[in-house]
Amino acid sequence: MPIELPLDDEEASTDVDLKTQLIRFVVTGAGSAVLDFALTLFLQYVVGTPEAVAKAGGFILGTTVAYLINRRWTFRAEPSAARFVAVVILYLVTFVVNVGLYSWLSSLWEETALYSAIAFVIAQGTATVINFVVQRVVIFKIR
Repeated sequence: MPIELPLDDEEASTDVDLKTQLIRFVVTGAGSAVLDFALTLFLQYVVGTPEAVAKAGGFILGTTVAYLINRRWTFRAEPSAARFVAVVILYLVTFVVNVGLYSWLSSLWEETALYSAIAFVIAQGTATVINFVVQRVVIFKIR
C-alpha cells in the first residue's frame, strides 16, 4: 500500500474541479520544486556531483514529495497499487525528460548558478505540464 499523508480529514474522492486541482497542483509543485532545486544545487555546487546526477537526486526527492501530496490533496484519490504503478511509469518518463533537458541545456551554457536556474525552470516546467495532464486525464481520471 502506498504511503499515506494525513493532510486533511475529508474523505478522498475524485470529485475535485479542474480549477481547484490546478491551484493545488501548482502549490504542491512549487514546494516540491524548491526541494528539487535546493538539493540539485547543493549536490552540484557544494558536493561537486555531475549535473545529471545532481538533477536526478533533486528530481527523485521532488517527485516523491509531489506524488504523496497530490494523490491525497490535489486529486483526492484513494490509495491504489495500480495507480501507484502508473505514477511510477509516468515519473520515469518525466525523469528522462526533466534530467535530459537539464543536462542538455547545461551542456550548452556556461556552468553558473544563473544558467543552472534557467535550465531547471525549463526542464521542470516541461515535466510539470506532462505530469499534470497525464495525472488528471489518465491516472486520477474524474468520472
